Amino acid sequence: MLMPKRVKRRRVHRGRMKGVATKGNTITYGSYGLVAQECGWITSNQIEAARIAMTRSIKRGGKVYIKIFPHKSVTKKPAEVRMGSGKGAPEYWVAVVKPGRVMFEIEGVSEDKAREAMRLASHKLPVKCKFAVKAQEVKGGEA
Repeated sequence: MLMPKRVKRRRVHRGRMKGVATKGNTITYGSYGLVAQECGWITSNQIEAARIAMTRSIKRGGKVYIKIFPHKSVTKKPAEVRMGSGKGAPEYWVAVVKPGRVMFEIEGVSEDKAREAMRLASHKLPVKCKFAVKAQEVKGGEA
């Protein structure tokens, strides 16, 4: 599973998810992308499950790019422990996703194969997603 190699502070605040994504909201590496339409936390297990679903769907034909990383730790206290005595130990790691964030990208496959792979991956994720195609740039004023 994905997690940071080392962190400065292992117990972080929950934070709040408001607004839209300002970073990572364009398709840069691949030709097709999976874009989040609502905010949420995506765990490292969910990222891995989506990656496996996509690579199996395209039969290792193209290339899959993961553009989110779980930097935030989520803590949990053990069962049947009294209140107080500090914050719990880190349980798992999550990536904070806002609307407009490109989470996965694919290149080297046809659009319908990429669309099917992204559909399978979106079923593994806890946020609503949409399929996006990279915008083709116009070169030198040609129409």
